[in-house]
Amino acid sequence: MKFTATQIAGILEGDIVGNPDVEVSKLSKIEEGTEGSLTFLANPKYKPFIYTTRASITIVNKDFEAENDLETTLIRVEDAYKSFSKLLEYYNQVKLNKTGIEQPVFISESVEMGENAYVGAFSYLGDNVRIGKNVKIYPNVYIGDNTNIGDNVVVFAGAKIYSESIIGNNCVIHSGAIVGADGFGFAPNENGEFQKVPQTGNVIIEDHVDIGAGTTIDRATLGSTVIRKGVKLDNQIQIAHNVEIGENTVIAAQTGIAGSTKIGKNCMIGGQVGIVGHITIGDRVRIQAQSGIGRNVKDDEVLQGSPALNYGDYNKSYVYFKNLPKLAEAINKIEKKHK
Repeated sequence: MKFTATQIAGILEGDIVGNPDVEVSKLSKIEEGTEGSLTFLANPKYKPFIYTTRASITIVNKDFEAENDLETTLIRVEDAYKSFSKLLEYYNQVKLNKTGIEQPVFISESVEMGENAYVGAFSYLGDNVRIGKNVKIYPNVYIGDNTNIGDNVVVFAGAKIYSESIIGNNCVIHSGAIVGADGFGFAPNENGEFQKVPQTGNVIIEDHVDIGAGTTIDRATLGSTVIRKGVKLDNQIQIAHNVEIGENTVIAAQTGIAGSTKIGKNCMIGGQVGIVGHITIGDRVRIQAQSGIGRNVKDDEVLQGSPALNYGDYNKSYVYFKNLPKLAEAINKIEKKHK
């Protein structure tokens, strides 16, 4: 796809300085710009590169003043960073705007599908599946029986959505994600063998949720595993059965959340955090990467470590952790002196 400076300026409501007919077909960093690419300058640290970049078009703030000659065409906007992000979003919408049903696919006769849907090759849509408007289902996607998917949802290649799942509007489910697999439920019998506990619940994902590649969300044993609206999940996260994650909480990669834990609104959870089951984490909690959470957490707490401590206490304690060898040596000297 090619865009002219005039088209881009129209999208961004910007002013052109240079050639309005110059075309771009790719994006680049300003320091790596090549002919036919579009870039932007927002951080003053990168200002020297605007005089050497070979990018055909550069988005800049309106207050930018060139100190030397430029080869690149400028588009002046109020905020270069936000405008570039807006352009990326527009580009993705155009790029992902596929419609129609490719072949081969399997679509049950009982499927209900809204207008402007796209279903990629080798996908499977089971009985009584409901698909909303403008939904994009990429190749090799599995959607189980009785699943309900809202409007403007994108399900990327290879994702698996098990039966009875409910997906809200404006969600994105990335490749390899699995929604609705059985929870890890086993109980020992009289012979000491572990016997599977049937997982009869489902997964509910509300509006505007992003689910990263390779992330798994288990169905509930009874009831529902619930991901509230606005939640953003990174890649390779494990969310166990009957977990509930509150609105607008963000969780980084490789975090694991055990069964029946409730997480509040507007929390920020770093990568590789481990959270035990059957606890409650309050609203606006921040948990640093690689922390281990084994207790209930109150609203607004900031935690680090394993087991996690209050963030301030952890930092104070860390001064002693890293000096333990010196402290031990000093104690040994004192003990020898008094023997």
